Amino acid sequence: MAAASPSQSQSPSSAPSRSRTPSADRPRTTPSRASRGEPRPPEPKPVEITRAPKPKPKPKKPHYTVLSSGSCQASSYGEGQATASGERFDPSELTAAHKTLPFGSRVRVTNRNNGESVTVRINDRGPFVSGRCLDLSTAAMKQVDGMSAGVIPVRYEVLSRG
Repeated sequence: MAAASPSQSQSPSSAPSRSRTPSADRPRTTPSRASRGEPRPPEPKPVEITRAPKPKPKPKKPHYTVLSSGSCQASSYGEGQATASGERFDPSELTAAHKTLPFGSRVRVTNRNNGESVTVRINDRGPFVSGRCLDLSTAAMKQVDGMSAGVIPVRYEVLSRG
């Protein structure tokens, strides 16, 4: 059997390592612009940092406790005469007529066909047609039905009493 050569008999850990020269451990440096005769770049201008304004919070809708509720048919009306409360009827206001609720009561009216709702103020008496419980102003009817006239099924919720 032949003797193993010295390179074969040595373990990998005892193999001679390559030594690094001390200059290899030093970082290389680049000559400065001034030493190369180049002009110095202009100083960067300071950047002004501005913060975006905080968004304004959305106005909160008043929170009401439902005092009573029900369902019925509602119609619209648009006469320009005095209401039972004494104020002049304005079809562009969100108002309604009810047979018994006190004037100034707030009522949320929801169209049962499409889920649209509006809060109205009771300022008149009526309707005086069987099966109907509310007469809505033209503006209120448009908000819940998209139409200015007609009869629709509604759910009403009394939010406050005048």
